[in-house]
Amino acid sequence: MKPLLVNTFTASSCIGTGLAATFENLVGQHSGLKRCAFETVDIETHVGEVPGVDAVRLPQNLHKFECRNNRLAELALQQDGFLQAVQQAAGRWGRRRVGVFMGTSTAGILQTELAYRARDPVSGALPSNFEYGTTHNSFSVADYVRQRCRLEGPAVAICCACASSAKAFGSARRMIEAGLIDAALVGGVDSLCLTTLYGFHSLQLTSPAPCRPFDVARDGISIGEAAAFVLLERAPQNAAADSVLLLGIGESSDAYHMSAPHPEGLGARRAMQAALQAAQLEPGDIDYINLHGTGTLSNDRSESQAVTSLFGPTTPCSSTKGATGHTLGAAGALEAVISTLAIQNGLMPGGVRTSTIDPTLMAHYIKDNRRAPTSRVLSNSFGFGGTNCSLIFGRPE
Repeated sequence: MKPLLVNTFTASSCIGTGLAATFENLVGQHSGLKRCAFETVDIETHVGEVPGVDAVRLPQNLHKFECRNNRLAELALQQDGFLQAVQQAAGRWGRRRVGVFMGTSTAGILQTELAYRARDPVSGALPSNFEYGTTHNSFSVADYVRQRCRLEGPAVAICCACASSAKAFGSARRMIEAGLIDAALVGGVDSLCLTTLYGFHSLQLTSPAPCRPFDVARDGISIGEAAAFVLLERAPQNAAADSVLLLGIGESSDAYHMSAPHPEGLGARRAMQAALQAAQLEPGDIDYINLHGTGTLSNDRSESQAVTSLFGPTTPCSSTKGATGHTLGAAGALEAVISTLAIQNGLMPGGVRTSTIDPTLMAHYIKDNRRAPTSRVLSNSFGFGGTNCSLIFGRPE
């Protein structure tokens, strides 16, 4: 594939609103996971809740989009000069030549949960002020971001569980290579809701303690929320040496099980192989791998097998979900931002919360931060139903 320039990017999660706070907490190996006190949820678990979301106000002309998910998107859009960068891109290419590609899993379903409590006691009708199309609807966040940024190009919402916003990069790349657009606002937004928390709890996948990926005592995930955005553009022929490029994208499907990964990580391996092939790289060219690393027994085991079968036991890797929680449909975009920060700052973030690495997992998992030149990073995102996506970011040749 032709590399794409990462023009600018931003993220808001439980470890920070904006890049400065995010990086500071990565360097300090701080976790944002706290005991769940969200809404009316009564589950013994920890979550990664973003502070200040409820205080965000959407522009008056976009009030119909009012819901927690879109408030979280607005919070992130306001960080790091991102809105201004998008407007500059629209000025360069034209508003019809900038697309929007958003990944989410539950979108604004919390708004429906709240509306259900207020339904008519006789008829069961939902309140008249409930707006399904601009809140709960999966397309809501893509529509909101497109209108908020005054863009006129294609807008797409991708919902394939925890690989959603990673696969959004693939859709954006295909539209750019097809000549339909010249730039893409790519991202992911997922917010806390009762359906997600009780749903994963019913599957016995949530940990009562903060999640600890690759730990010998790991016992489940911690749900988080986040919004992360990346502005991609056609890369110039001679990109600056300090630029960061999207070099490769690999996608695959296990077709194995609705919620469990293939035990040998075959689909994960195929996604990583496809990303390397797209980037015209060899496994030894990757300096660091940001793992999907959810902290469940089966996921970490299968991913470790996939990584070591392709990269061997020496490539440094870690999961940042011990810091951010598993942000589901936003995880791919959030970890793309973290991967880009790793390249810019020569930082391989250690796995927060992991104390004793499972000796049966042979991947080279790092618990402590490493400062070293980091030119190429591979980031994994794997979702329910066996949907897999790997992204490779790096410096120009």
